[in-house]
Amino acid sequence: MTVRTEPGDRWVRAFVGDTAVVDSREPVLFYEQSFPLPVYAFRKQDVRTDLLHESSDEPVRETFSIFLPKGPVAQWYDLEVDGRTIRHAVWARDTPELADLLIFSWEPGVLDRWLEEEEEVASHPRDPHKRVDALPSSRHVVVSLNGVTLADTTDPVLLFETGLPTRYYLPRESVNFDALTPSENSSHCPYKGVADQYWDIAGAPDGHNAVWSYSDPTPAVGRIKDRIAFYNEIVDIRVDDVDQQRPESVFSARKHRPGS
Repeated sequence: MTVRTEPGDRWVRAFVGDTAVVDSREPVLFYEQSFPLPVYAFRKQDVRTDLLHESSDEPVRETFSIFLPKGPVAQWYDLEVDGRTIRHAVWARDTPELADLLIFSWEPGVLDRWLEEEEEVASHPRDPHKRVDALPSSRHVVVSLNGVTLADTTDPVLLFETGLPTRYYLPRESVNFDALTPSENSSHCPYKGVADQYWDIAGAPDGHNAVWSYSDPTPAVGRIKDRIAFYNEIVDIRVDDVDQQRPESVFSARKHRPGS
């Protein structure tokens, strides 16, 4: 079995303009064997199928995209709402675990808004098996790269997120911004909100969009507000005088990082 499914009990809606194209109190969460993020699939009675039209072709596939199907597709659909045609917005997967279910794209700019209950969510559904905690700490954290100190503090906030390395969110006054170059990138996390500030690490070949901050995080992780974080995967971090091994994660590959 390449797809694992489980019933969801969140009220999930998706909108194009003011039109709810999905309205489900019984979404199906599914997980592809080769992909860690959950996806919603919906019963046809919860979908405005009157707005769907079979696509005449398939979308051009990128080398990698978290928003495209991870397995064979039985049928692609275009979505037509109030004179607006959204190509390849919906598909049916060709696998028995998802028979008679429809899947909508979460790619930014395809649908206008997703809600879980009354809270807006983007990028992908929240995983009910994931936990995210932001805890204040007094550990001594030093971030460096190629002998240049990028940050030094005893006032970090440690963010623990299931399945990812611990992230160190550091006060701005502890960061060496002379070693960073502002970037125009932004990204959205379903658990933390919009990372609306990014920086490159100057002179580092792998330092593109390696540093980020949330000016208005979700309430659950409000302690990281305006703090600065670095990808542990590409910088050197020393905690309480102990050098930390660079972790391996999905973000170790530059192509998987936002804006890359």
